[in-house]
Amino acid sequence: MKPSIKSKFDLSGKVAIVTGSSKGIGKSVARGLAENGAKVVVSSRKQSAVDQVAGEFEEAGLEAVGIQCHIGDSDQRERLIAKTIEHFGRIDILVNNAAINPYYGPLEGSDEAVFDKIMNVNVKAPWILSNLVLPHMKEKGCGSIINISSVEGITPGFGLGLYSATKSALIMLTKNQAKEWGRHGIRANVLCPGLIKTKFSEGLWTNDKLVEGFKKALPLGRIAAPEEMAGMVMLLASEAGSYMTGGVYVADGGYLISG
Repeated sequence: MKPSIKSKFDLSGKVAIVTGSSKGIGKSVARGLAENGAKVVVSSRKQSAVDQVAGEFEEAGLEAVGIQCHIGDSDQRERLIAKTIEHFGRIDILVNNAAINPYYGPLEGSDEAVFDKIMNVNVKAPWILSNLVLPHMKEKGCGSIINISSVEGITPGFGLGLYSATKSALIMLTKNQAKEWGRHGIRANVLCPGLIKTKFSEGLWTNDKLVEGFKKALPLGRIAAPEEMAGMVMLLASEAGSYMTGGVYVADGGYLISG
């Protein structure tokens, strides 16, 4: 008898790392993975923040551990992977969610230091973290890498040029991961959210004038909640998405078709 489609979403026995998961999209994704049976590593820059979230999950009967990691730091990246293996013994799912946007304005208004910083966190860190989990996934002959990009990586907006460039690079990185690592049973996909009501994008969604115009242009007419991104990650992480790799998936309320 073939397994039911519902059972294919079951992540029992799997171990997932979610970067930037003390709040926002990352926290919602981490919770969704845990609710589907995965053992989850909650990770962000502050140990107190990840301990709090992991504690919340455990109180809800979910299995989680908090491991502090600033993904822009080489030693901390290696420690994250080593601590995960030490704690859970395997890595099956990596969600590269953590990102920064330290500058809002025209391309010519920034400087090299900002460019280097945003590239280091938004592109270099996901590349290296993926490389670090690769041997563990190869050993099992399977794995799922899910990179969180943005619609800004697909179409340009105003004032987000450097951020957009990094998110576009992340899309191409994902496609290359899928092409090169598929032979090892490893899948790589990228999710591109639109405007989500998170702390990260607070400067945008707290601007009433901007939001009003934005909502009028959107087919769905509203800004999304972080929880609305978790479902796609569940699909991409599980056997329900077993033939999905190299894909660029958009959850933007129709933003890309509203122009």
